[in-house]
Amino acid sequence: MMERRRMGETDLPLLPLVVAVLLGHLAAALEVPLDLPQPPTITQQSPKDYIIDPRENIVIHCEAKGKPHPSFSWTRNGTHFDLDQHPNVHMRAHSGTLVVDISKERAEHYEGAYQCTARNKHGTAVSNNIVVRQPRSPLWSKEKIKPIVIQEGVSLVLPCRPPAGFPPPIVFWMDNNFQRLPQSNRVSQSLNGDLYFSNVLREDSRNDYICYARFPHTQTIQQKQPITVKVLNQEPADERKPTFLLPLEATSSKMVLRGQVLEMECFAEGLPTPEISWAKMSGELPDARISFLHHRKVLRIVNVSEADAGDYRCTARNQLGSVHHTIRITVKAAPYWISGAPRNLVLAPGENGVVMCRASGTPKPNIQWAMNAVPIENAPKDPSRKVEDDTIIFTDVQMGSSAVYQCNVSNQHGYLLANAFVNVLSEPPRVLTPANAVYQVIMNKRALLECTSFGSPIPKITWFKDSRSGALDAETYEEHDNGTLEIRMAQPRNSGKYTCVARNSLGIYENHVYLEVKEPTRILKQPEYRMVQRGKSVVFECKVKHDPSLVPAMTWLKDDGELPDDERFVVDADSLTIADVMESDAGVYTCIMNTTLDHDSASAELTVVEATPTPSVVNERPEPPSDLELTDHKKRSVQLTWIPGDDHNSPIEKFLIQYEDSLHHRRGHWHNLTEVPGSKTTAHLKLSPYVHYTFRVVAVNSLGTSDPSFPSKMYKTDPSAPDENPTDVHGFGTEHDNLVISWKPLSGLQANGPGLHYRVMWRQKMMETDWITATVANKSKFVVSGTPTFVPYELKVQAVNDFGAAPEPAVALGLSGEDLPIAAPASVQAYVLNSTLAEIHWDPVPPKLIRGYLKGYKVYYWRERSLHKHNPHHAEKQILTFSGNHSKGKLPGLHPFSVYSFNVRAYNGKGEGPPSHNQQFETPEGVPGAPTSLTVTNSNLDSLSLEWNPPRDRNGLLTGYTLKYHPAVASRQVDIATQGWFIGLMCAIALLILILLIICFIQRNKGGKYPVKEKEDAHTDPEFQPMKDEDCTFGEYSDNEDHKPLKGSRTPSSGTVKRDDSDDSLVDYGEGGDGQFNEDGSFIGQYSGKSASRDTTTGAEGLESSEAPSPINAMNSLNSFV
Repeated sequence: MMERRRMGETDLPLLPLVVAVLLGHLAAALEVPLDLPQPPTITQQSPKDYIIDPRENIVIHCEAKGKPHPSFSWTRNGTHFDLDQHPNVHMRAHSGTLVVDISKERAEHYEGAYQCTARNKHGTAVSNNIVVRQPRSPLWSKEKIKPIVIQEGVSLVLPCRPPAGFPPPIVFWMDNNFQRLPQSNRVSQSLNGDLYFSNVLREDSRNDYICYARFPHTQTIQQKQPITVKVLNQEPADERKPTFLLPLEATSSKMVLRGQVLEMECFAEGLPTPEISWAKMSGELPDARISFLHHRKVLRIVNVSEADAGDYRCTARNQLGSVHHTIRITVKAAPYWISGAPRNLVLAPGENGVVMCRASGTPKPNIQWAMNAVPIENAPKDPSRKVEDDTIIFTDVQMGSSAVYQCNVSNQHGYLLANAFVNVLSEPPRVLTPANAVYQVIMNKRALLECTSFGSPIPKITWFKDSRSGALDAETYEEHDNGTLEIRMAQPRNSGKYTCVARNSLGIYENHVYLEVKEPTRILKQPEYRMVQRGKSVVFECKVKHDPSLVPAMTWLKDDGELPDDERFVVDADSLTIADVMESDAGVYTCIMNTTLDHDSASAELTVVEATPTPSVVNERPEPPSDLELTDHKKRSVQLTWIPGDDHNSPIEKFLIQYEDSLHHRRGHWHNLTEVPGSKTTAHLKLSPYVHYTFRVVAVNSLGTSDPSFPSKMYKTDPSAPDENPTDVHGFGTEHDNLVISWKPLSGLQANGPGLHYRVMWRQKMMETDWITATVANKSKFVVSGTPTFVPYELKVQAVNDFGAAPEPAVALGLSGEDLPIAAPASVQAYVLNSTLAEIHWDPVPPKLIRGYLKGYKVYYWRERSLHKHNPHHAEKQILTFSGNHSKGKLPGLHPFSVYSFNVRAYNGKGEGPPSHNQQFETPEGVPGAPTSLTVTNSNLDSLSLEWNPPRDRNGLLTGYTLKYHPAVASRQVDIATQGWFIGLMCAIALLILILLIICFIQRNKGGKYPVKEKEDAHTDPEFQPMKDEDCTFGEYSDNEDHKPLKGSRTPSSGTVKRDDSDDSLVDYGEGGDGQFNEDGSFIGQYSGKSASRDTTTGAEGLESSEAPSPINAMNSLNSFV
C-alpha cells in the first residue's frame, strides 16, 4: 500500500500537532507505475517458520519488484550465504527464491534462520527471518510395563508420555486391531495424551491399551508398549463424591498469547461418574469462540483476546457432591499492528510527510528503525529526516533521498518487521483508468466512475460532465479522495460523457469516460396460481419490460430447480405451457428475467387435481369461505376455523389452507400449507418458528376453485434454535492448498430465528485431531487455506441463530485441492508390433504421487528421423491420451523405417505431471510409396525410354522397381481396311508370298538349299531366328487384344526378369538378352519380333504370346534393381 501525506508550509515544532495535521491530509493509497524509478518492495516471502517436507525440495520464497529490477542475496544465521559454496542450492532466475535439492544431501544441513535482501540503486528491502527446521520424530524409549491390577470402581490414569518431537505429535489410543478405543464421559484423554478413568468397570479389562504418537510432517507413527489392565470384582466399591485427578491443586494459572488458542482441562474421579461444567467467574463465556472437547473436560477458546483474561471455574458434580477448580488466565500479546503496517510514501521535492509504525503488545514492544537494512543511527545523516519513537518525519525532502525504511517491533513473545519506502519523484500527472471506459448502471442505483491517477506532487482530481461549464451538483455527485466520482441515485439525465482532469504543478492530464443509465427490468404480468385437472394443459404468463439496449434471458424454474427435461414443457418468449399435466407437475414455478445488470422474478403455484367426468348439469365454482378465526394458540401450532361459502350444487371436495409470511417474503406471496376434506371447517395447523403468518382458505369442487377468502389476523410465532442443518455439504479444492466447503443454506423459513449463521467444522480424516471451527454468515461456502494437497477431510456444517444451535450435524467427506503429479511413470518400454504400430508399456504412478484424481496417461511421441539417408528430419510432436488407470497403449499410424522418441506422463484434474525419460524405438521397413513421377522420352517406332523419380516415402532400403504396361486403344483410330492404298499393298504382298511359296516348293523337291536355309542352319539360337514359315506374315491388329485383362508381373528373388502368363518381357526384346538402365534409372532397349516357337511347351499360352507387340500400345513388366 502507498500513501501520500503532506504537511503545511509552516514549521510545526510539536510532534502531536504535526501528526494531527498530517493525518488531516491523508490521500488515497497509490501504486507507483513500474516504469518509474522506485526502491524495492518485497511482494512474496515464505512464512517465518518453515518446516521442511522430507518428500520435496526446500523452497524459500523471496520475490520483489522495483525499478530497476532488484538483485537478491541471502544470509543464514546472520552471515552471508554464498551460493557458490552450495552446489545443491540455486536461485530462480529474476527472483530471490532459493531452491535446495535435498535428494543429494541431508535436509538438516540447511536448517537455520534465512533472510532475503532485495536491493537496487534506490534502496534495500529485507524479508523476515525465515527459520527453516527439519521435522523430527524420535523413537519411543523401550520400557517394560507391568500389568495393572485394580479393583472395580476406583480411578485409573494410563500414562502415555510420547517422545518429544518437532512439531509435537498427535496422540491417540487404539487396540491391537488398530481400532479406536472408545471414550466417554467416564473414560477420556487429556491434552498430554494420558487416558483418565473416572472409575473402572469389569469391561475395561484388556491387554492392548496402546498409545500412538503420529508425526504428520514425517508421516510416521510411533507406538508405546501395550498396557494390560485387569479389573477385579472382589468387593463392591463405595460411592464417593468427585475429586480432581487433573489439576491436582485447588487453583492453577496459565498464560496464553493474543490470537492463539486457549485450552483448559479438568479431569475428575468419583462414583457415579462426575459431570464437568465450565463458567467464567468474571463474565460470560464467549459463545461464538468456544467449544468443548473430550466430553466437556476440555474448554477451548479460539482467537483469544485481552477480554478473555480472568478466572475460569470448572466444576465436577455427581449425586454425592461437587468440587471446584479455578484457573487464572493471563493474556499476553506478541506485537501487532494497530492501524496496519507502515505504508510506502511518495513525495515530490520540497514536500513533507511521515512514515508511522504503530504497534502494540504485552509487554509493550520495543521499536527499532533501519534505513536500507542499516540501523538508522548508523545510516547516513539526512537533515530532512527526524525520528520520533514510532514515527519518522520528513521535511522539505530532495531528490536522492529515496530509501527503504525498516521498522522492527519486538517483545519477548515475537516480532514484526515491515518495509516502507520513501520515493522522491517529480512526475506530471497521469490517469491509470482506461480511456473511454463505458459504465452502465440501473436507474436509481449507485454509480461509481473511477479516475485512478498518479503524479508527484499528488494530482488534484476534478470532474466535469459534457462540458466544463461548472462544478457538479453536490447533492447528486460526491467526489472521493481517491478520484472516484459517486452518483448516489443514477437517473437518465445523468447519462453522458464525463471528464476527469488530473492536475499538479508539472502538468495536466484528461481522461474521458461514459455513463449509461438503464431502465430497470420489471415483470409486468406475473404468473398466477393455477389448479388444473390431470391431463389438461396450463399456461403461466410472465410479461416483462426491460431496457431495450440490454439483452434479456428468460429462465423458468420448478421448485427452485431446473424444469424437467420433458417435451410437455414449452417455454415461449413470455409464457410457460405444460401439456398433459400430471400429478408430478404440481409445485411452484418461477420466471426469472436476467440482464447483464439486473433481474426480476415472480412465482406461482400449480395444483393438480384428479380429472372427473363432465356433469350432466352445469354447476358453478363455490363461493369463498368467510369468518376465519384463530384459536388454541401454541408455539408451534394454531387452530383455524371458517364458514364455507355456497357450493352452488357441486359439493366442496376439499379446502386449501394457504399462508403469507410477511417477515420473509413480500406481500402477495402465498404458499400452500395444507388441505382438509370438504366436510371439515377446522384445521389444526403446524407452524414454524419466527414466521409472521396470515392465513386464507380456498374451496375446491369439481368445477374449480373459489376465490380466496379474506385473510385472517396475523399470527406471529416466537423464534427458536434451528431444527435442521444445511444439506448437500461438500468439500473440494480449487487450489492445491485449499479446501472449499460448500452447503445448501437454510431458507428464511428454516432459520427459525434472527441472526442465522453457520458453524463450519473440519479436520483431516484419520488424523484424530480436534475439529477446527469457523463462523460464516450470509454465505454458502468457506475456503480453508494452507491445507495439504489432496487429502481427505471430515466436514460438518451446523446452523446457529441468536437462539441456539441446530442438532449435531452429520459428518460429510471432502478432499482438498489437487496439484500436478510429481512423478513420472517408471519402467517405460516400447514394443514394435509392425512397421506402423508400436505398443508402449509403463508402470503406473503410485496414487500418493498423483496428488489428485487420476485422469489417465499421455504418450508424447515424435519422429526423430528416417533410417534412410535421403529422408528429411521430422520433429512434430504427437500426443495420444489413454484415459483411466492404464499401463500400456498402442501408437498407430507410424512411419516405417524410422526412429521415434517418446515419453509418458500422468495427468490429473490439475494437469500433467513430469515426463518420463525420453526413449527411442525403430520401426521396420514397410511398403514404399509410388514414384513421384514417370515420363516417356525418346519414343520411336520400335523403342522408347522411360524416366521416373524415386518415391517420397521410401519406407526402407529400395531394392528395385516394377514396371507394368498393357495395350491401350489409340486416341485416334483410322479404318485402314477401307483405304485403297492399303488394299493394293495387301494384294501385292499376297502375290509375292504366293510366288515365294511356289519357289520354296520347287527347291525342296529338288533337294537344294537356298541362302535363307543356310542362314537358319548357321544360327541355331532361336533368339536370332527372325521368323518361321507360319510367321511370314505381319501380325494382325485385333480389337479383342485391346480388351484382354491386365496381367501382373513378379520379380524373382534372383534379380532376373521372367515372363508371367502372356506378358512379354522387355529383356526378351533387348539385344544380348539383358535390359540396360542408364544412370537416371531409365530403360533403353529395342523391341523386335521374336519366334513363337521359343518355348514349345507353352501350348495355347505360347500361341497367345506369339503376336508381335506394338512398341507403344504394349503392356509389360520390368524389374530393375538399385
